[in-house]
Amino acid sequence: MPELPDVEAYLEALRRMAVGRVLERVRIASPIILRTVDPPIHAAEGKRILGVRRIGKRIVLELEGDLFLVVHLMVAGRFHWREKGARVPARVGHAALDLDHGTLMLTEANATKRASLHLVRGEAALAQFARGGLEPLDADLPAFREALTRESHTLKRALTDPTLFSGIGNAYSDEILHRAKLPPTKLTRTLDDAEVDRLWRATRAVLTEWRDRLVGEARERFPEKVTAFRPEMAVHGKYRKPCPVCGGPVQRIVHAENEANYCPTCQTGGKLLADRALSRLLREDWPRTLTELEERSGTVPLGRRTR
Repeated sequence: MPELPDVEAYLEALRRMAVGRVLERVRIASPIILRTVDPPIHAAEGKRILGVRRIGKRIVLELEGDLFLVVHLMVAGRFHWREKGARVPARVGHAALDLDHGTLMLTEANATKRASLHLVRGEAALAQFARGGLEPLDADLPAFREALTRESHTLKRALTDPTLFSGIGNAYSDEILHRAKLPPTKLTRTLDDAEVDRLWRATRAVLTEWRDRLVGEARERFPEKVTAFRPEMAVHGKYRKPCPVCGGPVQRIVHAENEANYCPTCQTGGKLLADRALSRLLREDWPRTLTELEERSGTVPLGRRTR
C-alpha cells in the first residue's frame, strides 16, 4: 500500500503535471471504484485542477467549483501517466482522468478490488476522510508520546493505526522499528522515555529520508514503480536476507494479511518472535533464539561465517 513517502511522490508529480490543467473527461471502466453518486462524477469534467493534497494515505485533487476527487489506492492501486485518451487496460483498469495534455490512469492489480474514488463538494465533506491520526513529521516529542501511549498496543499496530498516526503502513513501520532497535511486539505503554525518544527520532528520520528520495525521483519522472519492496530497505521484504547493520538473517512474523519483518540481533536481543501460524503447530518445538533456529536448520549465522 502506498504510504506517506509514496503518496508524497505522487503529489509531487501531480503538482508538476496536473495542477493548473483542465480535467476534460472522466472515464470509469470499473464501476466498483466509484463510491459516491452525488455530486455525479461527470460534474468534475471541465473543471481546472487547483491543487493536490494528502489525507493520510489518500490523494485529493482539488477542482474548481469546490469539488474534490479523493482516491485511496489501498494495497494494489496505482497511478500511471499516459498519452491523452489512452485506452484503459482490461482487467486492472479502473478509471482514466483525461486532462488537456495527457491521461492520469488508475489501475489496481488485485483480484480483490479495494481502491476507491469519491467525488465530494466542500471542505466539510472532505473532512470525513480524516481518521484523526497525528502527522508524524509535524509532531513534537510530547505529541508523539501522547498518541503512542493513548492505548496499549504493540508498536507495530500502533504505528500503522490511522487513528493514531497518519500515513504509516506495513513497510515503513518495519523500517522505523529496525532503525529504533525496538521489537514490533513490544507494548507501547512499556516503553521508557529513552525508547519513546528513539522511536520518535527514527520515525522522523525514516519517513523524511524516503520522502525526500522518492519526491526527488518524482521531479524527474512520473512514479510508475511505486512498491512496498525496495532494495535499499533494511528489513521489510528481506526475510532470511542479511540485516545491513549486523549481517544476521532477517526474520518475520505473519498474521492474516500482515507481516512484521525484524532483525533478532538488532531488535529483540536475539530472541525469535513467535509466528502465530507456525507456533500454534509447533508449540514447544518453536525455537526461542536465532542461534537455536540456525542449529535446527543446519545453517551458519549470516555475518558470522568464517572462510
